[in-house]
Amino acid sequence: MKPPLYERVALTRDLEAHGLRKRDVGVVVDYVPHPQGGEEGALLEVFNALGESIAVVAVPVSAIEPMRADEVLAVRSLAKAG
Repeated sequence: MKPPLYERVALTRDLEAHGLRKRDVGVVVDYVPHPQGGEEGALLEVFNALGESIAVVAVPVSAIEPMRADEVLAVRSLAKAG
């Protein structure tokens, strides 16, 4: 199931190039078709713990999942890609 626009979602995999990890939270800001007919993409805006935007990333829809009511948010230091 594809989450609605502007909903919080969790990553289902690490995005090492952006310093993001599985279970990090982002907001879906758009859906985009794959340019060569592959899997549809989602554009996510990711925020730090203070609510400041730190990244806008494109991921396949399979790399996100809806947040659930039984989950708790946590904080961690942002790991920069080497």
